[in-house]
Amino acid sequence: MTTASRYRVFNDTQWELISGLLPSNEGRRGRPFGDDRRVIEGIVYRYRTGIPWRDLPRSEFGPWQTVWKRHRRYAGDGTWDRVLMALLATADADGQLDWTVSIDATINRAHQHATNMTRPDQDTGGRVELHESPTARV
Repeated sequence: MTTASRYRVFNDTQWELISGLLPSNEGRRGRPFGDDRRVIEGIVYRYRTGIPWRDLPRSEFGPWQTVWKRHRRYAGDGTWDRVLMALLATADADGQLDWTVSIDATINRAHQHATNMTRPDQDTGGRVELHESPTARV
C-alpha cells in the first residue's frame, strides 16, 4: 500500500489496471526506465493541475525532463492510445460507460473582418491589396 499524498493520482487498484498496459524494460537498449508509477503520476498531475512541465514538484515526481520525455515517447509510440482503448473496453464491458452523446446546435459566427474577403452586400470601406508589382499589370 502506498502512502497517502496530495500528489498521488491513482489508488493501488487503478494503478494495477494501468501498469500492465505500459511498455516494459525487456529488450530495451540503453538506460532502463525508473519508477513507472512516479513518472505516470507526474504526467497525470501536470494535466490535472495545468502547470507547466518545469513546475512539477521534483521531490514527488523526479526531474521534469524525465516526466516530459516519457510522456512524449508514449504519445509518439501509441502507448497512450492503447491504454485509453484498453481502459474504455474494460469500463464498457463492466457497464460503467454511458455512450449517450449530447449535440449542441450552437452557431458560432465570425466577425465580418475575420476573413480576407469582403461581403457582397456591404462595402466595408477597405480594398484587398494585390501582392504583385505595378509593372506586372498590363
